[in-house]
Amino acid sequence: MRELRWLGRLLTPGLFDGEHIFSVERLSPQRVRFTQREIFNGLFVPLLARDLDTNTLRGFNEMNQALKVQAEQH
Repeated sequence: MRELRWLGRLLTPGLFDGEHIFSVERLSPQRVRFTQREIFNGLFVPLLARDLDTNTLRGFNEMNQALKVQAEQH
């Protein structure tokens, strides 16, 4: 499995931290499993929970669908 991950922060650690993880796992020579996750921590998470559950999740799903279309064209 291969991973790309990074940690983003708002201003200072502990306010709003988001660790974003992309992983790609080879299932066969012609198939892979792509997984995208984000782990949110910090004082502002409860204040932003609704936006994270709607807009952020929608953005993840749109990106995943666009990646699928591109991958399957080749």
